[in-house]
Amino acid sequence: MIEKPLTPADVEFVTTLHGDDPVSFVVLMQPRGSKDRLLRAIDDIALGELEQAAQEGDEPEGKEALAPAEQALTHSVAALEAAGSRARGHVVQRRPLEVLRGVVEETRADEVIVLTAPHFVEEFFHRDWASRARHKVGVPVLKLFAHAVDEDQPSAGG
Repeated sequence: MIEKPLTPADVEFVTTLHGDDPVSFVVLMQPRGSKDRLLRAIDDIALGELEQAAQEGDEPEGKEALAPAEQALTHSVAALEAAGSRARGHVVQRRPLEVLRGVVEETRADEVIVLTAPHFVEEFFHRDWASRARHKVGVPVLKLFAHAVDEDQPSAGG
């Protein structure tokens, strides 16, 4: 589960987690929602990214965020495949944890990787994706912090 396009460092990290064992990925990407705007701004401030916090209102959300999310997903799946892994993906607009559980059951996944930026408020209250997924999927959930998106990569709006 991702919220931004994978950087080359992210791809290298997730594709080498299990050494030389072959791995495949089902990448789930959720477009940004307006209900998370305040939490994102608080996280930006906590990270010292004041300019980013001020620009939260300018980022596409809801239906406007769908195209950037699809672009980010396409980029991420292609990067995983270029690294030698099998990969496919879905943009998830509703009930992401239910979709995640369905993918885990369908694919008989061994683990879930949640690759996200730090979300201090959500993590403190255990409302972040990884904490919530641990109660839904029935397999180990590994939480990793994503690397910053390079300027030349597509953005998922955040």
